[in-house]
Amino acid sequence: MDETVFLWLNGFVGRLPAFDALIEFVVSDYLVPVTLALTLLVLWFAGDTASRRRYQLGVIGAVFAVALSNGSIEILNNFVFRDRPFVHHEVSLLFYEPTDSSFPANTAAMAFGISAAVWVFNRGVGWILLAISALYAFSRVYAGVHYPLDVIAGGLIGVVAAGTGHVIARLLRPLIQIVLKAGRVVLLA
Repeated sequence: MDETVFLWLNGFVGRLPAFDALIEFVVSDYLVPVTLALTLLVLWFAGDTASRRRYQLGVIGAVFAVALSNGSIEILNNFVFRDRPFVHHEVSLLFYEPTDSSFPANTAAMAFGISAAVWVFNRGVGWILLAISALYAFSRVYAGVHYPLDVIAGGLIGVVAAGTGHVIARLLRPLIQIVLKAGRVVLLA
């Protein structure tokens, strides 16, 4: 089923040139990751004093989510390796040929980890980032570099990492508050 859905989606490449151009723009290693990072930077300094403190704790939770999702995938890839779709199928690629494991998708884990972490403390921005992450995950499948199950598993890992990251941030709150207080002295928080 996973391969069938992949081949069906990738089969549209070349039929819709304008859509292909959009996907080539979205699928890049830069657009979505940089957008997510810049959103975290803006949230770090946004809002009144009370909101800013809440946002900063949330951003720290998002950073924990990225670390946890990347660490989880690194460990998982020691036990599970899945070839990319273009290794076993004739596909139309809209992206370069990555050589790491296709499963789970690290890009989806990172994007959904940040998005879900932001959603916890700012629903409006979080929903927008989740939509961007879903488009990013879809683009990775459409462009020929992941199977659907790869991005679904990566997304789930990211969401779990976001929840875990927020728990860790709450547990470390006294220490984080000390660091943030020092950061405010030099206008970094």
